[in-house]
Amino acid sequence: MEKKDLQPAKVFEQFAKINEIPRPSKREEKMIAYLQEFAKSHNLKVKQDETGNVLISKPATKGYEDRATVVLQSHMDMVCDKLVDVDFDFNTDAIQTYIDGEWLTAKGTTLGADDGIGVAMELAVLDSDDVEHGPIECLFTRDEETQLTGAMGMKAGFMTGDYLVNLDSEDEGQVFVSCAGGRSTIATFDYQPEEAPQGYFFMKASLKGLIGGHSGDDINKKRANAIKILSRFLFTEQQKFDLRLSSFNSGKLHNAIPRDGRVVFAVPADVKETVKADWNLFQVDVMDEFHVTDTQMVFEMESTEAANVLPKETGRKLIMALQAVDNGVYAMCQDEALAYMVETSSNVAAVSTKANTVEVLSSQRSNVMSNLENMCNTVMATYELAGAKVEQTDGYPGWKLNPNSKLVKVTVETYNKLFGHDPKVLGIHAGLECGLFSERYPHMDMVSIGPTMRFVHTPDERLFIPTVQMVWDHLREILKNIPVKE
Repeated sequence: MEKKDLQPAKVFEQFAKINEIPRPSKREEKMIAYLQEFAKSHNLKVKQDETGNVLISKPATKGYEDRATVVLQSHMDMVCDKLVDVDFDFNTDAIQTYIDGEWLTAKGTTLGADDGIGVAMELAVLDSDDVEHGPIECLFTRDEETQLTGAMGMKAGFMTGDYLVNLDSEDEGQVFVSCAGGRSTIATFDYQPEEAPQGYFFMKASLKGLIGGHSGDDINKKRANAIKILSRFLFTEQQKFDLRLSSFNSGKLHNAIPRDGRVVFAVPADVKETVKADWNLFQVDVMDEFHVTDTQMVFEMESTEAANVLPKETGRKLIMALQAVDNGVYAMCQDEALAYMVETSSNVAAVSTKANTVEVLSSQRSNVMSNLENMCNTVMATYELAGAKVEQTDGYPGWKLNPNSKLVKVTVETYNKLFGHDPKVLGIHAGLECGLFSERYPHMDMVSIGPTMRFVHTPDERLFIPTVQMVWDHLREILKNIPVKE
């Protein structure tokens, strides 16, 4: 298969154009300009709110003027991650895609299918004259991947539709009808650097090659977290020796499971060989623990130049906090219909060491808001006991199931008509912008669909090509069957 043969052609043509446009979260100006120009060149109404969200309107096709207005929605930004040895600037460079069997992926970087393929589908609808539909509003939000700030900043009245189809899901054949809410916790350890005691030997331990993944979708897949693994080793060695921490760096994004990391520390010179032996034994144990989910782990340890260290008590409490803080699944849903789904979780996402601070970022999720509060309080208590200053974001709300949804009925019926069986109707542990929309537009009936993707938020991100045609066909049928406006 060659790129010119990809179907549906209009969708993949738009996706190729989108991937030429740099669009990191919070720096989507070039993408916004492209959407504005696209609307003008197609003689379509376009507006932009003060947050930077863009909405393009298209009138109904002949015979569908009496249908209710439907909003198609995706986010224009992408997670920017790359392999360490890849020379790539997400602010200027175009994503380089290639076909691997039936998958589309990128050369050493995230692909941007999350949610560029949703954007491409919207633009393909706007560009098509053979799609039957009522009035359409295509909404493109910004900065979804960091804290949903585009959707959060959108005011009531920007959209006017009765129904909304979110195109930000990652499994074809699944229709999502609810999502988790979430918040982030930032713990800051202040310190004054000092010299290590005389006779100490500096070592650098690093871990890479983990799968990582999305901290919502993948939190229940027993994937290794680089921060938790490195802190485990530091904790055990600290219990035995006078270990002095110099730096800890791992992870980048609140919604990604960290795939690699590095720590620099010092120990008395006479125990350095013991520490190396412990590292080797630790490596064997951890690889055995994750022998199914993370088979490409790479553990490295080497001597390194002397550097300043954290005060002994600060370093000790930081390591203890990272050992103690909750990470992974905390509770599964109690309702029988949702028993498959994670209810509450936490992800230790990033640690960064600067001149006088160490900052730890984590994210908490739950579709039960009282349990989200409880999880956030648990994480806060852990860090405050260790002496850190703790801040928490306002977060975003969950999206509750609408048991009387007309849109869900249409979505299921049209899928069955096309493919001969019903899709799975599910909730998702990740955050979707639908949660925020449901606050400002409580009347709006919503679903979320999308083609199959794997390893999103990582350089292994890939899009299953055949499912793009399936979702495109399904979307066309949904638009054709939107109810008459009441």
